[in-house]
Amino acid sequence: MSHNDIIGRAGDTAGDGERPSDTVGAPTGTAPGTDAETVLELQGLTRSYELEQAVTDVSLSVRDGELLTLLGPSGCGKTTLLRLLAGLERPSAGTVELDGDRVAGGNRFVPAEERDVGLVFQDFALFPHLTVEENIAFGISDWSTERREHRVTELLDLVDLSSHREKSPDTLSGGQRQRVALARSLAPEPDVLLLDEPFSSLDVRLRVEMREEVRDILKAAGVTAVSVTHDQEEALSISDRVAIMNNGQIEQLGTPELVFENPESRFVASFLGRASFLPGRVRGDVVETELGVLDAAQLNGPVEEYDGARIDVLVRPDDLEAVPESEATADGQVVHRQYTGPTFVYRVELESGTTVRCLHNHVELFEHCQPVGVSIAADHPLAWYPSQPTG
Repeated sequence: MSHNDIIGRAGDTAGDGERPSDTVGAPTGTAPGTDAETVLELQGLTRSYELEQAVTDVSLSVRDGELLTLLGPSGCGKTTLLRLLAGLERPSAGTVELDGDRVAGGNRFVPAEERDVGLVFQDFALFPHLTVEENIAFGISDWSTERREHRVTELLDLVDLSSHREKSPDTLSGGQRQRVALARSLAPEPDVLLLDEPFSSLDVRLRVEMREEVRDILKAAGVTAVSVTHDQEEALSISDRVAIMNNGQIEQLGTPELVFENPESRFVASFLGRASFLPGRVRGDVVETELGVLDAAQLNGPVEEYDGARIDVLVRPDDLEAVPESEATADGQVVHRQYTGPTFVYRVELESGTTVRCLHNHVELFEHCQPVGVSIAADHPLAWYPSQPTG
């Protein structure tokens, strides 16, 4: 995060004076293989409706063989953006280029059926009256028989469904139907594959299993893909890069590690993981907080020039550790606990009223209202943001 951009405009502001808003500049982040050819290019893409603007001035490049995920809450514009890429909607402004050819923008608009893109929908949209083999071959019916049969056999092997080629989709499991849908979309060898919430209709166990399988299949096929999801774990686990969207715009773009460990805005920090914000005040080259003093080496950017300013330090559950304490020496008390199986996540209300979360092994049991001390146990630099005004 560029603290010059976020706090620097406050310059000489100290104490409780005016502070800048929590803003973010142009999206950053580098995809693996930056020398790879750009397959999909968006410039200033905007989609307006009568009463709202769903997508605003989005610019983005997707490289050959890359898996990029559009991640964000419901209503943030990610599905609309995917539909613009597919040609299912016409942009109000901006351009879309696919493999160097403009398919939307200005006076040109190429509809979905004429774009070299594949689509995988939430409900798979398989044809129940066709066999697995016939479903996969549906989009390449104009190919020669020999070429079509070779391609179908190749894809059946790729998705590990060779023994199911004559079956009806209704006889398959959810994961198998998803693989059929994926193979059908890959059959015409599209320039880009678009996946709309591809795992949302699967149960939790199968969802985890299938997202790993789908990534392996896409990488084996060498296809360029753009996926849409609101599931942060899914996005972080399968993507080469993640574009986090909010209010129709990309707030941050980068590798999963980058966006999680160095969120550029408070929104991104809040959306990824169970974020808590620990208030602090800069005192020279340290930050005084309710849980102790942090020096500059514990933060992801310099703070010395903002002496006196109030900031909020991002702490996630694995950054904090609770220990039993007497009421006289405790930092706060446990107000909630969530059991996940291997771990407990405890919500602790500090004396100031600030709430933080602590992650502990399932054998470390704290009771409701138990007084605890809390310490910062992070072994990585912590992100920080300007304090938000209250009242």
